[in-house]
Amino acid sequence: MDYFCIKEVPKTGIESELKEIGFDNSYIPKACDKFRYKNLKIYGLSSAQANILKQTALSLGTDCAVNRDVVTGKAEKSDVILCGSVSHLNKIADKLKYQPFKLAQLSIELKKILELKHECKTQIAGILNVTPDSFSDGGKYYNPSDAINQLMKLIEDGADIIDIGAESTRPYSEPVEAEEQICRLRPVLEFIAKENIKLPISIDTRSAEVADYALTNGSVIINDVSGFDCDSNMPKVVSKHNASVIIQHSKGSPQNMQNRPCYNNVIEEIFFSLKSKIETAREEGINNIIIDPGIGFGKTQEHNFEILNRIEEFYALGCPVMIGVSRKSLLGISDNDNDLKDAMSAALAYSLILKNVDFLRVHNVKLHKSLLNLV
Repeated sequence: MDYFCIKEVPKTGIESELKEIGFDNSYIPKACDKFRYKNLKIYGLSSAQANILKQTALSLGTDCAVNRDVVTGKAEKSDVILCGSVSHLNKIADKLKYQPFKLAQLSIELKKILELKHECKTQIAGILNVTPDSFSDGGKYYNPSDAINQLMKLIEDGADIIDIGAESTRPYSEPVEAEEQICRLRPVLEFIAKENIKLPISIDTRSAEVADYALTNGSVIINDVSGFDCDSNMPKVVSKHNASVIIQHSKGSPQNMQNRPCYNNVIEEIFFSLKSKIETAREEGINNIIIDPGIGFGKTQEHNFEILNRIEEFYALGCPVMIGVSRKSLLGISDNDNDLKDAMSAALAYSLILKNVDFLRVHNVKLHKSLLNLV
């Protein structure tokens, strides 16, 4: 052969590729850190902190990008982007332990990020709307007997969680009183209790009163699409029942969220909003937290796809991540039937499964479970 053959090895294939070339099996776990590369953005460092971090990175053969005025002394603060293999970044963190200007604390935070593992089997949350006006199936399961039949179908199709909503939060929908939500939920929750169904039940509500009722009557998860913004009592109620919570990002309320939503940086704004809400939940003693960046809740189609393409950035928050794209308008086929919408939803779900997203919230459980079995 008179030429060299070269191909790129994807980051997810390093371990198998090392085995393939006959690398020492006993050293593979350690070696993988040398081939896994990360770019980490660190916010609000002082000029001194940024300079020390950059010099430390350079001394270990990697780099750290800083504001150009850090060198001249004109910038008091700088966000930085630190790059390197996991092995390099661990060595940088080790060196920072002995540096001044509170960089020992940064060392601890870096170690936490580097130790995060996001390797999971995606789970499916089946959607059950007991509403007359939801965007996809409004009215179809409004009758309690129809809702119960659909509940059993979702379970039979393999749902890992059932997410029941008694209030539509589609764009421009009107709020539903807590008493009416409870009235819609009661027959289904009574059936679940009577039949001793053990599958985790999530209740999609923004109302602390509804959450309290549902958690008292067998539910174990509250899915708050407002992320505590609608009802400030929600964290206390969830904590009182020692329940889990899904904190979703939403820009505004259903009545106004799609009125020209605008962000300076959609990923960072959602990231810091969720970070703040996670801190609120933990301060109330809530330990089991799932986050959802809120596809379609105060986002344009461009925003939605940027979130999907960069979903792995939210893993740094240290909570499981749920995504709901099922039959939503970002598919661009609002006037088509649900069969086509389900197929398009599954197509988007495929990339999310490959990225190890923790939960997919879907209408067609059977289709998505079949997809999971193929991946």
